[in-house]
Amino acid sequence: MLSFLFSGILFGVVAGLSPGPLLILVVSETLKAGVKEGIKISLTPLVTDLPISLISVFLLSRFSDKDVVLGVISIIGAIVLVYLGYKNIRGKALEISELQMSRDSLWKGIAVNALSPHPYLFWFAVGAPIIVKALQHSVLSAALFTISFYFFLVTSKILVSFLVEKFKLFLQGKSYRNIIRILGILLLGFALLFLRDGLIFFKLV
Repeated sequence: MLSFLFSGILFGVVAGLSPGPLLILVVSETLKAGVKEGIKISLTPLVTDLPISLISVFLLSRFSDKDVVLGVISIIGAIVLVYLGYKNIRGKALEISELQMSRDSLWKGIAVNALSPHPYLFWFAVGAPIIVKALQHSVLSAALFTISFYFFLVTSKILVSFLVEKFKLFLQGKSYRNIIRILGILLLGFALLFLRDGLIFFKLV
């Protein structure tokens, strides 16, 4: 049960802090109109991601008794995590001077996140398999993963908004890059776990 809680925390923090369109929008709105607008953007995954997560879990649960399907998805999940981990380890600081300012923060955030491939990729390849696996243990395990994921996803972005307002060069500093690299290494560790699960489903180990 605690492993699912830890997974939710890690993936939530990674999704919240990793460079991407939504984080850029959080920063740009904070610079333009203050923390209040940055917080609005930070909350948009609660609107856009929930339907994606529910649909992906529903679809995957239809194949929960088919080892080959679960094996393929686990291998794909491992590849996705390696890709995300590599991006974080090799990632550069955000160039605040190049951020585009926008209006109507909440709706812009919803549009950006809904049109981004990242939520779909994460939930279908990583998030949904974890929830399906958690449900095999207990509903509480699945709830712990989901709640901790969204809590740390949103609060991480809100934290970035506060830091950007107080310390505008935070995202260009060494501390931020080091945090991202550490998270990238942890993602590579999870990739190995997904690879192991895939090999187990294929009865290769």
